[in-house]
Amino acid sequence: MSHEDIMLTVTFRGTSHTVFLPNDAPLSALHSRLELLTSVPPSLQKLIYRGKKFQHRQDDSDLEPTMAQAGLRDGIKVQMLGSTVEELGQLNAADSAHQKKEQILRERALKPQVKLRSTGSSSTSSHQYHFHRIEPLTHLPRPETATECLTTLSKDPAVLHVMQKHRFSVGLLTELAPHEHPGLLGLNVGSGDTIKLRIRLDTYDGFRPYLEVRRVLCHELAHNVWGEHNNDFKELNSQLNREVAEFEAAARAGTHELSDLRDTYQPSSDGEVEALVHVLGGTDLRGNDTTEEHRIRASEAATARLRNEELERSCGTSGPQKQSG
Repeated sequence: MSHEDIMLTVTFRGTSHTVFLPNDAPLSALHSRLELLTSVPPSLQKLIYRGKKFQHRQDDSDLEPTMAQAGLRDGIKVQMLGSTVEELGQLNAADSAHQKKEQILRERALKPQVKLRSTGSSSTSSHQYHFHRIEPLTHLPRPETATECLTTLSKDPAVLHVMQKHRFSVGLLTELAPHEHPGLLGLNVGSGDTIKLRIRLDTYDGFRPYLEVRRVLCHELAHNVWGEHNNDFKELNSQLNREVAEFEAAARAGTHELSDLRDTYQPSSDGEVEALVHVLGGTDLRGNDTTEEHRIRASEAATARLRNEELERSCGTSGPQKQSG
């Protein structure tokens, strides 16, 4: 290796590749070398190192930086993201098939349906207020884990409790693919016809925390009644989350175990913080708090409000208001 050459360690999908190139070589030379090693074409390569991101540019070749100008030095470790042409084709084909299926379901939902009035007892009617069907996106990795996650959500006792209390019925509970709707955590279609939840991480190599997803689910259930993020919606959303917390607190108290509500629910307003201290029988749990503990609780309430505002920005549901009958 000459004194003008540099050595890079490029990691792609858990495999490390060692690359030697002159420091005055154009960055495209690195992209070409990586294509030989990984079968990922330059146009689909994304290089990440030292907080920087670089992608291959097909135009302005005269302005292309050299390895040194791009900040690549001897011994630097680089992470590469990207897909092969074959993988991209398979994903596009799967997305196309999924979109066709979604279109068929939307067209069916628009057709007039004949609704029959139930003549059964109230206990029989209560069994109608649940998730009638769950469906993972089978073209994405680990569909069995996605099925387990959706099943757990659909059978969560606290969630079913609020659904039956408010007479919520959801036709389909499914997932929201990150690449289809970047930035969205949830979507309610047709006031409960379909609820879609982002249960996967953006990198597709894992799943989001259960309690975080359940909080989004409660948010989307509130859209069964209110389409816009107005005060009526916020009040119902807070009520649903509070009722979930109260249900779980009561269940834990029944086993003689004191419930820490912060494990199950983060309140979205100072009013809810005040309300939660009375959940377990009306006793003020903060009576002996120090000044520092009061400050910490106030900070937690402020953080929860920010989470709630972020969730509203990450919700794709909007539309005219609809009041429940």
